[in-house]
Amino acid sequence: QVQLVESGGGLVQAGGSLKLSCAASGRTFGRYGMGWFRQAPGKERKFVAGISWSGSSTFYADSVKGRATISRDNAKNTVYLQMSSLEPEDTAVYYCAARTESYIGARDYEYDYWGQGTQVTVSS
Repeated sequence: QVQLVESGGGLVQAGGSLKLSCAASGRTFGRYGMGWFRQAPGKERKFVAGISWSGSSTFYADSVKGRATISRDNAKNTVYLQMSSLEPEDTAVYYCAARTESYIGARDYEYDYWGQGTQVTVSS
């Protein structure tokens, strides 16, 4: 079992930056592919970014490409999502997810464990 706890969400002005963290429990964190998803009110959950077990491979949704950076620190069992140039359209609950496969997944059904989410609100 893996438990994921997100933090770092909040209210930010358009054009600002935010760094989300996801702390994971479990000894096998370093073997898991990790991802960030988000869900805006009334919309389906969507992929934001993914990272392989080693951190050597990353993948981003077109909507955040160039504005987001996913990274991980396996020694700290933590994955991060740094976002800049935030837009009101980035407002959503952001979820961290882990998959028992080592490589990146871009679909929510590819992930086995989910955090409770952290709210990000971007004001115009």
